[in-house]
Amino acid sequence: MKKHGIELSEMYAQPGYLIRRAHQTATAAFAAVTSDLDLTPVQFSALVAIKDNPGIDATRVSEMISFDRTTIGHVLARLESKQLVVRRGGTLDRRTKMIRLTLRGESLIREVSQRVDEIAKIILEPFNPSERTALLKLLAKFSAQSINEQIEQPRASARRR
Repeated sequence: MKKHGIELSEMYAQPGYLIRRAHQTATAAFAAVTSDLDLTPVQFSALVAIKDNPGIDATRVSEMISFDRTTIGHVLARLESKQLVVRRGGTLDRRTKMIRLTLRGESLIREVSQRVDEIAKIILEPFNPSERTALLKLLAKFSAQSINEQIEQPRASARRR
């Protein structure tokens, strides 16, 4: 370990830092293209999960979009306050709220869906076609791993040494 810790130039090359910067770029692209709609990428992902699974509960939404269960409640409350979704007590368990899109929510999904290609174009603009393909393939591979797998693999490798 270095006497004075990591230097700024080294931090800029760290995967966590680069992924955070990439996330900022993707979020900024979404915000720029959808600025008139008052919607975040997480809210949009939740709406799509609900559209594809009418009557889904919050826990399933959080699992489907890989978002923590604690925060998804706030996301869904915001969508409900915007009248994009409705939550009603479940038929088997009234404590579980079943979520459905409203007509307004369906309309918003259609509107954002027409802009998805523009968002992707902005995000992928710095890359040539083969780099875009490679980047998307690597991101899909990275995202397919669970957090536990990502943490456990380096530990297991270290134990084998």
